[in-house]
Amino acid sequence: MVRNVSKHQRTADPKGPETSLDLSHLRRDVRTAVELALVAMAPGELVDRLAASAGLLEALAELPTESAPVIAVVPQLVIRTRTVLEDWQRWQHEHLARIPRG
Repeated sequence: MVRNVSKHQRTADPKGPETSLDLSHLRRDVRTAVELALVAMAPGELVDRLAASAGLLEALAELPTESAPVIAVVPQLVIRTRTVLEDWQRWQHEHLARIPRG
């Protein structure tokens, strides 16, 4: 089954900083994508990128939101995570949509 795991919209200004809720949704989306990519036997490079984003978001979730590491890492990590989720969705569409159902 092809599933879009990135249905959540930003809750804040698209140009503003990520909210805790935004990061929570993104973390959940990328965790789900890792699981689905593993089951779908997606290319290792794609799984690795998804897993790296998921792991970093998990680690950052344990830190205070205003800490220096979070402030320094989150903006670029969000971009990387959204990019890899888009890559995952494209891979799903290209490879899994052709699998016969039934």
